[in-house]
Order: sequence, then structure tokens, then C-alpha cells
Amino acid sequence: MAIKVGDKVPSATLVRATQDGPQKISTDEYFKGRKVVLFSVPGAFTPTCDAKHLPGFVEKAGDIRAKGVDAIACLAVNDAFVMKAWGASQKADGKVDMLADGNAEFTKALGLELDASGFGMGTRGQRFSMVVEDGVVKQLNVEEGGEFKVSSAEHVLTQL
Repeated sequence: MAIKVGDKVPSATLVRATQDGPQKISTDEYFKGRKVVLFSVPGAFTPTCDAKHLPGFVEKAGDIRAKGVDAIACLAVNDAFVMKAWGASQKADGKVDMLADGNAEFTKALGLELDASGFGMGTRGQRFSMVVEDGVVKQLNVEEGGEFKVSSAEHVLTQL
């Protein structure tokens, strides 16, 4: 069953690549006491994700933060090193936290996994965005298959 507005974000561990190596991040701690915009992509460097989804949040980061958002996070079922390289290529440093869910633990706990094995990609995350306040989902936007509308930075800005 998929997460819905009003639900608490599930407890899980994500990973971020740092200069000191991979750093584990508890979702309980990451979302605690903060307003976070989280968006999920099916994969780093994939066409829509690379050309539109992440770039939109990088470009609009200042506008989003001006609405009282403490952090913007990009989630993907990729490893932390891929997420770091993708963030660097998109100049996301300091604007968007690049969070890896390598085993899809968090994505599955959200109920928003995607079977992309037909494309040789295995289990991935659906394309979505959410606004989370102190660990509780306030807005949730899940895309229909192949779409890119409601999870965009522009759409999220209308919800803040």
C-alpha cells in the first residue's frame, strides 16, 4: 500500500557519498523538525530525469527554499557514487541533496517501487514528489507511467 498525505515517512536508511566516503542517513533524522521537498526519479542519468527533473529542482532551489523549505532531496534507486556523480554533473551541490536508496528499501517502504526489469533496470522508484513536514507527508504527487507533470519543481512550487 502506497504512502498517502498525512502518513509518517517510514524509517529507513539512505546513503549519500561524501568526501569521506559513503554516509548513512536515517530518514527519521533527515526529516525530523524540517520541511523537506523530496522527489524521486527512476534513475540517475536517464533521459527525463537528467534533462528535466533534477535540472528543474536545481534551477528552482532558491525559489523553493524561499517558501520555507529547509532541504530539497533527490531520491533514486542507484548507489551513492552514481548519485554523487550525477549531482556534480548537474551542479546540484549545495542545492539538492542526492540520496541513494541502492536496495530500494525506502522506496519499497513508501509503496512506490517500479518494476523496470523490462528495461534492464530491475526495481526502481516511481517518479514522484512530496512535501514532508517534520516527518509527515503534506503533499504527494505521483506521476502516471511515462509522465512528467505533477512531480516537477514548478508544480511543487504551487503547493508551497
